[in-house]
Amino acid sequence: MTMPTAPASDHQWISTFLEAQAAELGAARNTLLAYGRDLKSVVQWFSGHRLSFATAQQGDIESYLIACDAEGLSRATRARRLSALKQIYRFAFEEGWRQDNPALQIKGPGRAKSLPKTLDVAEVDRLLEAARKVGRSPSDRLRNTCLMELLYATGMRVSELVSLPAAAARGDPNMLLILGKGGKERMVPLSPPARAALAAWLRDRDSTEHTRETQGGKPSRFLFPSRGKDGHLTRHRFYLLIKELAVAGGVSPDKVTPHTLRHAFATHLLANGADLRAIQALLGHADIATTEIYTHVLDSRLAELVHRHHPLARDKDPE
Repeated sequence: MTMPTAPASDHQWISTFLEAQAAELGAARNTLLAYGRDLKSVVQWFSGHRLSFATAQQGDIESYLIACDAEGLSRATRARRLSALKQIYRFAFEEGWRQDNPALQIKGPGRAKSLPKTLDVAEVDRLLEAARKVGRSPSDRLRNTCLMELLYATGMRVSELVSLPAAAARGDPNMLLILGKGGKERMVPLSPPARAALAAWLRDRDSTEHTRETQGGKPSRFLFPSRGKDGHLTRHRFYLLIKELAVAGGVSPDKVTPHTLRHAFATHLLANGADLRAIQALLGHADIATTEIYTHVLDSRLAELVHRHHPLARDKDPE
């Protein structure tokens, strides 16, 4: 039986692997881009050491990881690069490109056990209020309000939010259908303020799109259209926007990212008695262990509250 022929170059290994991930597993575009960046960094190091995906052994991969550490890369980055190597070598073994998997026995550096940053309710309120006031036009302010209300009401990932189709918002919905990681769908309920903000933005957005269509333009299918190549508001633009809102709302910009609102959504639900399994479903977590981190966040905040406000926790005045 003839064994399959491995690709001739490392870059062909990467492109074939990524194509398979997209076709067979429905991997998200951002996931594929991350795999591609990490694997290209490996190839660059391989080329300087006369190695390739086809010839590298376990010791070579360990040397690469040591070089990453010496370069000052974070534990999270090193763990992610090892994960990419494990994935491509598992694929190569299954395809018959190699008879072994040199990355199989390598243990990663692990991730630092830091709790996710979150915001308290007052800080979120200030961000939502800022969204109603920040923007060059009334249309911008309606869009900003809708973005922030939806993000806090649903806990969506920012990539899920900015790429929402307009069709998902039709008919004054009580719930939104979200397309998450790996093409998995989930339903998330909308709060009354989020529904009101969505309806107001949709009317404004549809009016603008109708005007564009009458002038010969092509209407967008996205809820938050943009003239960029993606056709919708980008993650980077929203990241900059939320920093602007933080400044306007008197919240430290260092504390605020799109993902911080996702953490706030989960933490505030948990603090008000929501079931952990329900929060897992709303966030689209595949593993309950990922959701359980919010119990630690809540424990930490409660401990801080006690230390700050309980009379027995205060330092006593020296006699």
